[in-house]
Amino acid sequence: MTAPTAAPTGCLIIIGNEILSGRTQDVNLNHLAKVLGGMGVRLREARVVADDEAAIIEAVNQTRARYTYVFTTGGIGPTHDDITAACVAKAFGVPLLRDPEAVRRLEAHYAGTGRELNEARLRMANVPQGGILIDNPVSAAPGFQIGNVFVMAGVPAIMQAMLASLTNRLVGGPVVLARTVRCLVGEGELAGGLSAIQDRHADVDIGSYPTYREGRFATSLVLRSPDAARLAAATEEVAALVRGMGAEAEVVEGAA
Repeated sequence: MTAPTAAPTGCLIIIGNEILSGRTQDVNLNHLAKVLGGMGVRLREARVVADDEAAIIEAVNQTRARYTYVFTTGGIGPTHDDITAACVAKAFGVPLLRDPEAVRRLEAHYAGTGRELNEARLRMANVPQGGILIDNPVSAAPGFQIGNVFVMAGVPAIMQAMLASLTNRLVGGPVVLARTVRCLVGEGELAGGLSAIQDRHADVDIGSYPTYREGRFATSLVLRSPDAARLAAATEEVAALVRGMGAEAEVVEGAA
């Protein structure tokens, strides 16, 4: 794919009624964010949508115009509610076709298993016209890429295997570095000084995350930037703010 002219961005669309009902807890977002972050692709949004045609089409069309890469999880299995492939085809305005290579992979997978490759399972070989298959080394049924949209399974083990197989198609950018300043100070006490530091370091993302430990209110202040020097300077100011309140500032690498 053509290299992005700016820092590449990503979005995840999580598809499935089972997520919205609480029956299934999503873990794919965490994995995707870590993989993309390590490549310098910044995950900017995640959406959860129902197994609803209009909602899926709207989400795909909105996000593929806004972000460098869009990833979807869920809805590409053999049952009636697995409608993601058909919806993505409609979003791109192309027909949904039975892909011969996808059929071949399924035939090879089911051969000798005693399980029938029936019409329901063959639905997993339906791909929008122009789609490029994404390998599935776990259960053979492939995902696919069309444009800047990557359609993957919702089962975490399969999603992770698919993601590993497609990362060579992504063009990354500068990796965002992170440092954390931990302190036994409530974030309300830090707010004013922290805001002033953020104003001086607009290019560094500073997040405040309250916790409770050792019987006291505590705060983890996480700083992120692709520029190591700017990150170090902002971190030192945050640590100095904490020390100025008579508290210990524990500085650790990463978003701990």
